[in-house]
Amino acid sequence: MPETSSSQSLHQLYLDNHGWLQQWLRRKTGCREQAADLAQDTFMRLLGQRKLEELKQPKAYLSRIARSLMIDQFRRRQLEQAYLQSLAALPEPVEISAQERSSILETLLQIDRMLDGLQPRTRTIFLLAQLDGLSHVAIARQLNVSANTVSKHFVRAMAHCLLLIGD
Repeated sequence: MPETSSSQSLHQLYLDNHGWLQQWLRRKTGCREQAADLAQDTFMRLLGQRKLEELKQPKAYLSRIARSLMIDQFRRRQLEQAYLQSLAALPEPVEISAQERSSILETLLQIDRMLDGLQPRTRTIFLLAQLDGLSHVAIARQLNVSANTVSKHFVRAMAHCLLLIGD
């Protein structure tokens, strides 16, 4: 199969500039293998382009493509590094035994039974304070009631729980 004009131009461009481009990239990256990969990627980008024979400044054109590829590679590595750091910052999964799990579930069921005897608003206020850690003022704002009302309901809930624990 005869080579087309475009593939001949690419071949000639490669022969004339590959060595220079690879050296230029090696100075920029400090790594021979990375420079070789980037030089290859630069010429791969040219495969689909037409009118290569009309290129007036091939070194400037090639270096612009290679620089763009270096930037893409740098961004990709930064993203990978950030991802790995975020994975490393995750807490280790906690494994609990079947006995601990059963004990936790039993405790939660007991708490649920204790709270079951409360009025809905009292239960909500108690849970917002104990589970969400909200202050009485924050709960009052959220439920659109006074802080004094929140305090009264919270005291009722605590007294209810303490009476049940005492029994």
